Amino acid sequence: MNRLEMMTVAVEEGETPTSPGVKLGMQVEDLWDVQGSQLSPTEKLNACFESIPVSAFPPAPSSQVVEISSNTSLAQAVKLLAQHKILSAPVVDVKAPEDASWIDRYIGIVEFAGIVVWILHQSEKMEGNSFGPATDDFEDDAGPACSSSQWNVSPEVGDISGSFRWAPFLALQKANSFLTMLLLLSKYRMKSVPVVDLGEAKIDNIITQSAVIRMLQECAGLHWFESWGSKKLFELGLPLMESSNIIKVYEDDTVLHAFKLMRQKGVGGLPVVGRGGSKVVGDITIRDIQFLLIAPEIYKEYRSITAGNFLTAVTNYLEEHQKRAAYVERHGDVPERRCVEASDYEARFCQDPAHLRCG
Repeated sequence: MNRLEMMTVAVEEGETPTSPGVKLGMQVEDLWDVQGSQLSPTEKLNACFESIPVSAFPPAPSSQVVEISSNTSLAQAVKLLAQHKILSAPVVDVKAPEDASWIDRYIGIVEFAGIVVWILHQSEKMEGNSFGPATDDFEDDAGPACSSSQWNVSPEVGDISGSFRWAPFLALQKANSFLTMLLLLSKYRMKSVPVVDLGEAKIDNIITQSAVIRMLQECAGLHWFESWGSKKLFELGLPLMESSNIIKVYEDDTVLHAFKLMRQKGVGGLPVVGRGGSKVVGDITIRDIQFLLIAPEIYKEYRSITAGNFLTAVTNYLEEHQKRAAYVERHGDVPERRCVEASDYEARFCQDPAHLRCG
């Protein structure tokens, strides 16, 4: 009897049920034990992950599997994303026929950050047009009440197709392997991967980087995980970058400058450093642009607020609304190693086999 079967018996006998993430970890553990001793730890993990279908991954909460029609206004799209507490969603082409395949039904994935960056970019082109943020009203902590009357823009989601932070719709089928999913999230830096039901031509699940990290966290203590999980960050072989090449902003730069720089350089985050020195005081990611909409003390001064004051305002906002702080103060100089992303960490658990390499 393998570990997964023993765990099932224990649950049937009245013991505390095990989380889906741990069940997956135990499945990997059983596969790990039967791999050839001549394989390296990474090769063993590849073989394990390739043997598990992506359909085994725990389903996302139904409230987070949200689709947005291509003719939805940007204001309504922001409201939907905020209410469901998600940062991106697949876009359905309203012009597609009812019997369309999933390839023709979905035209891409739109991100909360991408919408706001697009609006900011357009407002720069239109003299006297102000950036209309959401109100500070909250509905059962589901997000801001963004009424379209508060926005000075009326484009639809389909109109911003191909803009910054717009992702192509690359989906997995249920029979695809766990390894393929990990490679898309890590090597190819996708933020989320939809899993489609071919029979109904619709999305069955959405797997995010955060969900994978949570699953890996639940696997702590298992032998296969500890081969990587017990290592220090500097031992993982993360890519290095000279400090002179790191894209950064100073704490007295405007936060708008930070977001514009991310768009221009195509990066998802920047360290914030003190003027005249190299001490890192925090970091800003593209996802933090949402606070231009939902935090009143920020959006009222969105054109002039500095990166340093933005960090303070966001921290205060999160504390006020009892949300987990998004920033960690760092002490010391700008590091040579670049910021660690979830995809960097996930990449340590898999490697790109020759038959899966792109291009």
